[in-house]
Amino acid sequence: MKAAIIQAAGQAPVYADFADPVPVEGEVRIHVAAAALSHLAFGRASGTHYSSEARFPFVPGVDGVGRLESGQRVYFMLPRAPFGSMAEYTVVPEGQYLPLPDGLDDVLAAAMANPGMSSWAALRERAGLKQGETVLINGATGISGRLAIQIAKHLGAAKVIATGRNLEALSALGADITVPLVEDEKALEDRFREVFTERVDVVIDYLWGESARSLLIAAAKSGPERVPVRFVQVGSMAGDEIALPAAVLRSSSILMMGSGLGSVPREKLIASIGDVLNAAVPSNFQVVARKVALADIAQAWSAKDSSQRTVFVTA
Repeated sequence: MKAAIIQAAGQAPVYADFADPVPVEGEVRIHVAAAALSHLAFGRASGTHYSSEARFPFVPGVDGVGRLESGQRVYFMLPRAPFGSMAEYTVVPEGQYLPLPDGLDDVLAAAMANPGMSSWAALRERAGLKQGETVLINGATGISGRLAIQIAKHLGAAKVIATGRNLEALSALGADITVPLVEDEKALEDRFREVFTERVDVVIDYLWGESARSLLIAAAKSGPERVPVRFVQVGSMAGDEIALPAAVLRSSSILMMGSGLGSVPREKLIASIGDVLNAAVPSNFQVVARKVALADIAQAWSAKDSSQRTVFVTA
């Protein structure tokens, strides 16, 4: 079969022939239609993600959309190594695929499944979002953040506050308040303190770095009598580490947690994807996707654009 192949860590994939996957007991073979280039897929392929496996060669891609031998259209995730989703065929264990709802396009389903999962799992499984609560999304201008705005409103958030650097389009997605991430640390902390004075129940953080530090300090300084803040860490686009004063946690009722592979059981992640895909059409979730032929993967692999998802198609 034709596939994208990673020969060594840090190398871009090449489009070439790879051994056909043969399912063993408890697996199904899937004819792949579309597979998105996610941060997880890119990180695993480059060897930088904590779940990377140092076994080469392999086919990249952690999820996608395709068809079973019966012709049923499904979303699937976490194929058996070395078979990833960026190939004509792959194999996945039973229970790691979901039927796709009618009316949801293959490319859009592939584009929104992974970032939608991260948002849904963070809001529902980790934060336990309740009807009428206020959600602050730190780093809302990327694909995951934009979907998080829409999903938070779908799940019943009364108010959504979005932070980022290019905020113009976020109100149309459901953001009630936008906060620009300015370089001045004190000015940013002061603005965050104003926000927390009003009330914030849940923070979904896609950035970490200085903005997360300012958020945590501002939440603590808003006073112990304020609503306890559930702070869910999802991504680290602005840095892997922060220097956080210990007093921030001692003087507040902030509840910090992570959300991702390892902190949420696999079956819960799969269920979250199903919830996102089933809600996508009736709630009109919006995601910008760029469709690229799998044969052109070498040219498109490193062309990163946080405002849209690259989805590779096999035909």
